[in-house]
Formats: sequence, C-alpha cells, structure tokens
Amino acid sequence: MTQIMGIMKKIFKDNNDYNEKSVIGFLAFAVMCVIMLVDVITGYFGKDLVINEFIYDSFVFVVIGCFGISGLEKFAKKK
Repeated sequence: MTQIMGIMKKIFKDNNDYNEKSVIGFLAFAVMCVIMLVDVITGYFGKDLVINEFIYDSFVFVVIGCFGISGLEKFAKKK
C-alpha cells in the first residue's frame, strides 16, 4: 500500500516525466471499458446493468477533456 502511495506522489509532483491529464484520462477510459464489459457479461446472463446516463456521460467528458487538453498541449507552440 505504501508503494502505491509513493507512486501516486511521484506522478503528481510538479517536476516529473508523467502527463497527469493522460493518466487520469486513461484511468477514466479503463473504467468505461470495464463498465462496457460488465454490461455485456450481465446481458449474456439475461440481466440488465443499470447505469445512470449522467455518470457514464461524466466519464466520457473526463476522457475527452483530458485527452483533448493533452493533445492540444503537445501540438501547440511553446513560447
């Protein structure tokens, strides 16, 4: 557990090699993929997985926002 906290502290320091927006965007995308996989599995067994639309849309906006901002920073001219 302390190793995980140490890694998280390294990721969110001011001086690091990680792009925090890409990390958060990837984690949100991974959660969306898990939700879709669970929905397919529960659908196969004849049960409906109920997910509020605004929660899923929130994850979509986080992913689009994080990857959009990261992409813009990558291709924008630096001063």
